[in-house]
Amino acid sequence: MAKQPKTPRVLTHSQIWTALDRLAERAGLSASGLAKRSGLDPTTFNKSKRITADGRERWPSTESVAKALAATNSSLDTFVQLIGDSVRTVQSVPLLGFTQAGSSGYFDENGFPTGKGWDEVALPSANDEHAYALEISGDQMKPVYRDGDVIVVSPGTPIRRGDRVVVKTRAGEVMVRELKRRTAKTLELQSLNPNDADRTLAAGEVEWIARIIWASQ
Repeated sequence: MAKQPKTPRVLTHSQIWTALDRLAERAGLSASGLAKRSGLDPTTFNKSKRITADGRERWPSTESVAKALAATNSSLDTFVQLIGDSVRTVQSVPLLGFTQAGSSGYFDENGFPTGKGWDEVALPSANDEHAYALEISGDQMKPVYRDGDVIVVSPGTPIRRGDRVVVKTRAGEVMVRELKRRTAKTLELQSLNPNDADRTLAAGEVEWIARIIWASQ
């Protein structure tokens, strides 16, 4: 008896949008943040844009997906994997207020969370046992991060130019910046707040640097 051909799986509207949301999360961005980094209107990937006024599902354009992949240095294969991912798992990670992060006793020499004083929060899985969360306080990081936002930091994730990072100096200063350039001797950092100057640190000034992989915006 001849085998019946398999019915091809149909790509759904929600799978594509979920993959875009996951792509944003991997880059430590909100949906609107991903759109802006991609050179698109900030509302392009918002949930309100996913349904038309008469209730029909709206698909993202191929061009917008391509720009999002380029902006996050991601491949089409990566996007396909994000489409096929199972339901996002949740991971309990240590949580600390950002203003406390510069105090001693909360991190080891590698930038891994340690010691007492940490709370816990359940957030999308970071696939890094050393991942932790910082709660932003104040408006010094606007317009990217606002008071009350939570960022997930992954010390074990490789860092590339254009990534948003947390940096701690040997003097105890903790800052959030975008990585412009990294050499054996210096670290060039771009401010997230247009009112703040960019920074260049000597390698010897840096205690650790870690990538932001998700933000609750």
